[in-house]
Amino acid sequence: MSQHTGNAETREFQAETRQLLDLMIHSIYSNPDTFLREVISNSSDALDKLRLAALQDSTLGVDTSDLHIELIPDEQTRTLVIRDNGIGMSREEVVDLIGTLAKSGTGQMREALSAARAAQESGEISEQATADLIGQFGIGFYSTFMVSDSVTLVTRKAGESVGTRWVSSGEDTYTIEEDADAPQGTSVILQLKPAGGDAALPDYADENTLRRVVRTYSDFIAWPIRMEVERPAPEPEGDTGDDDEANDPSAENSITETVTLNSQKALWTRPRSEVSDEEYAEFYRHISHAWDEPLETITLKAEGTFEYQALLFLPSQVPFDLFSPDVKRGVQLYVRRVFIMDDCEELVPPFLRFVKGIVDAQDLSLNVSREILQQDRQIRAIRKRLVKRVLQAIEQVKRDRPEEFRSFWANFGAVLKEGLIADVDARDQLLAVSTFASTRPSVESAEGADGAADAEAGTTIAEYVSRMVDGQEEIYYLTGTSRAAVESSPHLEAFRARGVEVLVLTDPVDEVWVDAVGEVEGKRLRSVAKGDVDLSGIGADTQDGEDQPDAAEFTDLLTWLGEELEDEVKQVRLSHRLTESAACMVGDEFDMTPQLEAMYRASGMELPTSKRILELNPSHPLVERLRRQHAEDPSADGLVDTARLISGAAVLAEGGTLADPAAFAKLLVDRI
Repeated sequence: MSQHTGNAETREFQAETRQLLDLMIHSIYSNPDTFLREVISNSSDALDKLRLAALQDSTLGVDTSDLHIELIPDEQTRTLVIRDNGIGMSREEVVDLIGTLAKSGTGQMREALSAARAAQESGEISEQATADLIGQFGIGFYSTFMVSDSVTLVTRKAGESVGTRWVSSGEDTYTIEEDADAPQGTSVILQLKPAGGDAALPDYADENTLRRVVRTYSDFIAWPIRMEVERPAPEPEGDTGDDDEANDPSAENSITETVTLNSQKALWTRPRSEVSDEEYAEFYRHISHAWDEPLETITLKAEGTFEYQALLFLPSQVPFDLFSPDVKRGVQLYVRRVFIMDDCEELVPPFLRFVKGIVDAQDLSLNVSREILQQDRQIRAIRKRLVKRVLQAIEQVKRDRPEEFRSFWANFGAVLKEGLIADVDARDQLLAVSTFASTRPSVESAEGADGAADAEAGTTIAEYVSRMVDGQEEIYYLTGTSRAAVESSPHLEAFRARGVEVLVLTDPVDEVWVDAVGEVEGKRLRSVAKGDVDLSGIGADTQDGEDQPDAAEFTDLLTWLGEELEDEVKQVRLSHRLTESAACMVGDEFDMTPQLEAMYRASGMELPTSKRILELNPSHPLVERLRRQHAEDPSADGLVDTARLISGAAVLAEGGTLADPAAFAKLLVDRI
């Protein structure tokens, strides 16, 4: 919906944007200073992009000799202007980036912010925890409305002749129109709210306040952040100071000079001993547009055949788009401190897409098309070194700060495990840091509270191997949709009874990497839901062989069931893995699990319907009664219904989907 007034157009904000503005203005931010950091970071990005565009296109016709950011406060009019002479934006970009939030995750973002506001009001979480959500969705520009009654954005894209003016008070609408006089770059003009008040806002029209904020949050920005300030004029030589005009503060006895507020010294070029944790944290927030604290800061300097420096960060919070197909990954690439690329995917593999930072090389070509980077020997060598160094840092966190690692693995473990499939060279390192849930609490209940805590932290493959029971030669695992579903699976019954530990794998990627890896430390990875499992000779023997039913007595029943259920299963056989349940479904050695089939179908892949194997527990009373009834009268009423109930229950027990749920439900009710 829009209306036109002259050449100005008034538009309504997208509904999600209006709700976001309300949340942000009234309840999200705990530190209003951070609005300036966000706007300056955007300006810095615009300057980087302009210099890169000028390098790539000599016909652009832009002057890059004095790229800078300028702050213009005015205490009289209560305004603050943040201006840059960077790449600027077109009208379409302004509408897309400022007027709407048409990006994946918008609904999720709104729900998260609403929930956080409610929790904050009830005292369940802190204001800072609420504010940390902002960085997960990349919406820092809107923080300007927290300190402003209205915001005006004037911008002109490099190479275009006409600019755009965007104005909003943060309510329901914004106005957008052409601006023929707009200079190249972007100016954000804030009509500041009064200082103090209930929100205790600092005076952002005050020189000293701006100096403090820039020094705290943006001192490392590579571009000069300038501001004009007034200084007392030097007294003429021989001045006695008796002149009334000279002593009058309102007299014209001052001069205006331009000062640079930031040091502009690249953090990655400074020794780590000279940089504080706070400075690293602010640099992390600048390059990642996040609000959380980095979990770990990684510095790297390589010398020799080719030289480069790297400054990388492990985040402590999950970005909202971590699993989005449109996620931007990679680190910033510089060559001799010249910005080249914002998200250099070639430097960071997909399984480390959460890593943020910069790489500054000394002798890479500035002709950096994607194809050249993919073939560059130095880029491949840097990437390999970065992967190794990041995994070393993760391993150190695991060793030295287990509680923090537990949270990190819960956030990013599923992503890291993608590397077990994609990167054979890094597989050993990844396995060393990978932790997995297991059935250990069930088989080592005597450990008490300490053992439960260890189990909650997970186990590595090496730790699992060290605990393998007598006779065990394989690493057993079971995949599923949740830990509760896996631990209640009938496939685990014989393993639990014999004290054999089983890895509990519940991430979708687990369905794939176990097959890609195959074996670890010479031990084969074996699904307890596939193949014919025989645990005789492994662990504690729980049954006396004399008490086992005679398998020959079940031959006729198995044959009959195979014929009766041939449309649903490919085989019916007796089970060695069941001790309590009547039946279970299993796959052949190389069959897909039901969960993997569901994943492929959800992605649009067409798969043929696969049949599974029905295994019966010969010691279960229901199975024994079915055998006797079939032996007495193979055509007796109810036999077929009982067979279908057993088969359907086995499908449900493994988390599968029944072909005809309604028919099964009716059959179940009729038999009760």
